[in-house]
Amino acid sequence: MLIQSPLSQDTQREVHARSEEISAEVMADVLKAVNARVKKIDRSYDIPYVAGYSQNGEKVYIDRHMPKGLQLKDKRVETDRFVTLHEVIEKALLDELGLHYLHAHQIALRAERAAVESAGLSWEVYESFCREYEKQIADERLKRVPSDLDLTPYRDEKDFQTLQRMIGAMDAES
Repeated sequence: MLIQSPLSQDTQREVHARSEEISAEVMADVLKAVNARVKKIDRSYDIPYVAGYSQNGEKVYIDRHMPKGLQLKDKRVETDRFVTLHEVIEKALLDELGLHYLHAHQIALRAERAAVESAGLSWEVYESFCREYEKQIADERLKRVPSDLDLTPYRDEKDFQTLQRMIGAMDAES
């Protein structure tokens, strides 16, 4: 898992800001680097809990009803990058370290918060935006769920009712 080798030239080129301290500039680099590693972001499915990832980790799924951003008084803030960061970190911690979903989620949530705040957005505003759509998404009838969606979060949370609804929507897709 951890190797003693130098970073590739491509990885070196991703680092624009350098700091050992908490830095908005470094976090901006992190967001770009993590998002660049996702092979596909798919917004064509119904995804309980707003977002998820494929079993192999190559795709991030964001619910088709979740807006790509939020409108503030003076600007629009694209939010997919924060959701994607959360999902990628969570999946890596599940797969690479074998953490329980709740622990992986907690770490991913804290990284997501750091990224949101580094971008100059209030966590409370962002979280309120996400919660608003999370409720709507949770209440909807599932029509399309990707057959390769990783079900670990739902299983670890013992959300068997949602799991049954999801599996039914997966079967309908095939």
